[in-house]
Amino acid sequence: MNEILYKQSNKYYLDRQNETESNSRSYPRKFPFAIKSAKGSYLEDVEGNKYLDFLCGAGTLALGHNDPEVNQSMITLLTNDAPLHTLDLTTPVKDRFVHTLLNLLPDELKNNAKIQFCSPSGTDAVDAAIKLCKTATGRSSVIAFTGAYHGMGHGALALTGNLSAKQKVNALMPDVHFMPYPYSYRCPFGLGGEAGTDAICAYFERVLKDPESGITKPAAVILETIQGEGGVIPAPIKFLQTVRRVTKELGIPMIVDEIQCGIGRSGKFFAFEYANIVPDVILSSKAIGGSQPMAVVIYNKDLDLWQPGAHAGTFRGNQLAMAAGTVVMERVSQPEFLQEVLEKGAIIENRLLALKKEVSILGDVRAKGLMLGFEFIDPKGEADALGSYPASGDIAAQVQHECFNNHLIMEKGGRYGSVMRCLCALNVSPEEIHIMLDILETVIRKVDADATN
Repeated sequence: MNEILYKQSNKYYLDRQNETESNSRSYPRKFPFAIKSAKGSYLEDVEGNKYLDFLCGAGTLALGHNDPEVNQSMITLLTNDAPLHTLDLTTPVKDRFVHTLLNLLPDELKNNAKIQFCSPSGTDAVDAAIKLCKTATGRSSVIAFTGAYHGMGHGALALTGNLSAKQKVNALMPDVHFMPYPYSYRCPFGLGGEAGTDAICAYFERVLKDPESGITKPAAVILETIQGEGGVIPAPIKFLQTVRRVTKELGIPMIVDEIQCGIGRSGKFFAFEYANIVPDVILSSKAIGGSQPMAVVIYNKDLDLWQPGAHAGTFRGNQLAMAAGTVVMERVSQPEFLQEVLEKGAIIENRLLALKKEVSILGDVRAKGLMLGFEFIDPKGEADALGSYPASGDIAAQVQHECFNNHLIMEKGGRYGSVMRCLCALNVSPEEIHIMLDILETVIRKVDADATN
């Protein structure tokens, strides 16, 4: 095997990337290095610097980089002449993946589910689900929610709340209508807490049942049970239960996008399990492929009315992803593993809540298992009626930059990019968590001091 020869300069690779890659690239602008190796929760660049990775492929690497068992599942295929690319033909590897996934569904859906393998990205799963529901219902309109992120494809982007990605792309999928999503810290109705959730639930139900609402009966309602890119905002249980009840009453398919918040990240295998609901359609990608590209739509067989070839994709038969994903599902779904996710998340949440009392730039801390977000504010701005200060993307960017300088990688999101997010490996060690928290706390205190002077 030929050894990879590395140049000993990050700048060398970054300059070449700048010359050859699209201007739309984003991560190299925040993390200007060239990665040489990765193991567990750590990355090493070509200059020998090590970084603690609390981004992990935007939540894709549920078991961190190069997990031995995950890697061995792929090595076994590679060394046994197994097919690697199978379109939608079946294999023993695929059969095991499918039935492992089906057995993790709620009982009500488990025996009535079908799976569609998509092109290997979450955005294609979103598009497939919308096509499925439009085909099954014969209807055209779709309900999405403010703050949503469903992908960057032409259809998925139409369902996404963020305006900056949509401003210069004309004529996205029509007949998409946005409803308010519960966000207590910045409540869309200015109420906050349970009152805000109650108002949003009432609004959602009344609009869908109002013959003068102006919105035709939708083909689907799509939502994230925990908004990720929108700022790590967990949906209240009452809200999820209201959406499920109303959509069921009206015969509207409910799609839950678990692409980022699923596969154990919330402390349950699927985040919607907290609300004890059963959706009609579940979208999964990222971690379900065990570090490899994979996207699937899981849905009630009553919706299975499309014809052969109605949704296709050349790379929907990724056998490496199926083998690796099976390992991830089997390990992550264990009750003791999920309990550890909750315990680790609580360590981070409690430390940040304590820090929030001591600094002025940390406005809100939100958490569900190891999906955490902390929102930065401008303490010199004017508070709104709820007492929340303006979101500050500039301060969040400073925190992110200083974290990188201290060899910690974390990503931003939320309104104005003001929310730092934790998307670490689910098997991150307590020691690594404390290293992260020590770096993060030091950085936040430093930026806080600069912001208040």
